[in-house]
Amino acid sequence: MFYKIARLCCVLLGLACLQANAQVQAPKYSNEFLNIGVGGRALGMGNVQSAVVNDATAGFWNPAGLLQLPKKHNVALMHSELFAGIVKNDFATYAAPLDSSSAFAVSVIRTGVDDIADTRNLVNEYGYINYDNIRLFSVSDYALLLSYARKSNLIKGLRLGGSAKVIYRNVGQFANAYGFGLDIGAQLERQGWQFGLMAKDITTTFNAWVHNPDEFREVAAITGDTLLVKSSVEITLPRLIMGLARRIQFTDKVGALVAMDLDFTFDGQRNVLVGSDVLSIDPHLGMEVNYNHLVFVRAGLNNVQQVRNFDYTQSWKFQPNFGVGIASNGLNLDLALTRIADTTPTNNFSSNARLSSVIVSLGYSFD
Repeated sequence: MFYKIARLCCVLLGLACLQANAQVQAPKYSNEFLNIGVGGRALGMGNVQSAVVNDATAGFWNPAGLLQLPKKHNVALMHSELFAGIVKNDFATYAAPLDSSSAFAVSVIRTGVDDIADTRNLVNEYGYINYDNIRLFSVSDYALLLSYARKSNLIKGLRLGGSAKVIYRNVGQFANAYGFGLDIGAQLERQGWQFGLMAKDITTTFNAWVHNPDEFREVAAITGDTLLVKSSVEITLPRLIMGLARRIQFTDKVGALVAMDLDFTFDGQRNVLVGSDVLSIDPHLGMEVNYNHLVFVRAGLNNVQQVRNFDYTQSWKFQPNFGVGIASNGLNLDLALTRIADTTPTNNFSSNARLSSVIVSLGYSFD
């Protein structure tokens, strides 16, 4: 039955993609701030969560996981900084069961770069530099997720969920956009195995942009750019995530969780492990070892890409991730280190192009 549900989602995804491509050319990377990930546990495991998420962050990773909330009230907060602190990524959520068969969550995400200097008026009309004319603005993306989950009455162990998301994106005084999308997910447990399915942007997500051409006229006059449109539409095509996980108990107090996610995209060939003009597959691997469910050590691998070296040869590289967590009396503190800096020199050059990111997340559950 789980296979039939996955097959149906694939058909719906394919139809949505064909419809979107027929109407407008969608960019390959759209609303990417929603693919960064949330929560120290998830990011420490390489973003492997579709089959295993069971806390308040499930509204983002797979809303079906909300049916495994530990307590009546569940809160999670996260702050992370990317690219040496230039980009701030924040997340907050509240989740609660409605009854024994259903649950809901409300989540908010913000990703942004603040205090960007607008120096277009640095030189005044008399040709002198006036630093008082510098204005600061922010580029930020927001998402509000309203999630709901319910147990299946037909299949034992099957959990279903969905998230409606409202998106607001702002580029200072230059442009802003509103968007809406829908995600659906499912989880199933069978004989110690855990299965997950997450279909993101199942109906395609449309961002309606409104531009302010007056802010670009002076620059356009210099560069000769004539693309001063007042509005445009950006489409995010569907993405399918399938997950598999297994718990292993070594002793009474030491156990492990091994999980894998496969991301399927349908927007053309990407630089991933398996890529084609129709379908690309990006694998994620994650592991979590716990001691008495109090202390957790995590590791994950994702972002497998083929890179070109300075000697024009190509090689495969991946992104390692690590994390630790502590859980006690409903309080969860998780730390993760992702995007580990690559300092391996190649032909006397340092390839330190990636900067490590530290993620801190806090969760609290109470009755």
